[in-house]
Amino acid sequence: MSAIVVIPARYASTRFPGKPLALLKGRPIIQHVYQNSLNARLASEVIVATDSETIFETVMSFGGKAVITSPDHQSGTDRIAEVAAAMNCDIMVNVQGDEPLIRPEMIDAVISVLDDNRASLGTLAIPIRDSREIFDPNVVKVVFDAEGFAWYFSRAPIPYHRDEWNDPLAQSREMRAKSDLVVRDCYKHIGIYSYRRDVLLKLSSLPPSRLELIEKLEQLRAIENGFRIKVGETLFETIGVDTPQDLERVEQCLNSSS
Repeated sequence: MSAIVVIPARYASTRFPGKPLALLKGRPIIQHVYQNSLNARLASEVIVATDSETIFETVMSFGGKAVITSPDHQSGTDRIAEVAAAMNCDIMVNVQGDEPLIRPEMIDAVISVLDDNRASLGTLAIPIRDSREIFDPNVVKVVFDAEGFAWYFSRAPIPYHRDEWNDPLAQSREMRAKSDLVVRDCYKHIGIYSYRRDVLLKLSSLPPSRLELIEKLEQLRAIENGFRIKVGETLFETIGVDTPQDLERVEQCLNSSS
């Protein structure tokens, strides 16, 4: 199957305007994401999809490929669907434009998930080790069956360990200050997706679903409409850049690994 990586990159951001162009170790964030994606073995092409001429020109200046997409898209999925509609391929991979620590092994893994013909979408998850993440609504959790098919994604702590965690509200307050709670079978969702092209086009044409609007998690639209999401387990962690403070954290990670 042929696979193409599309990196949606929007200039406007409430918390961090111009985020894809922010410099990280002397290079824009989008360049880190692009060059890491190029090293994936199973992807034949990498394209940045943006609504910004400035981002487009930046990508072209470092030798990358980019396309200008509509400024009216409400999500990255809609943006890559516009690209998919004009391309002939089997699989589209959505790599977020604010994930400079994305590894090519993760891209290969999420493509390989779709070797299972029963899966419409693929994504990744990593076991949670720090219990504070379980009670952090900014960390999305996922539960899946014995074959890896997702049952649900939530900002809430799932599965809930009733016999060990006691009162959820009290634990939620405590977990912001401590990290020694026993953690078993809890997985953090890593926001990279592989889509079969026809599924992507169908999903982008559907209205937001009930649970999607409640949790503000777009992947719930797929589950509510009967598409099966298969979850691959990864050993690699990423840090998304939502704020200038996140950028400092990523820089520290890169410095410690160099």
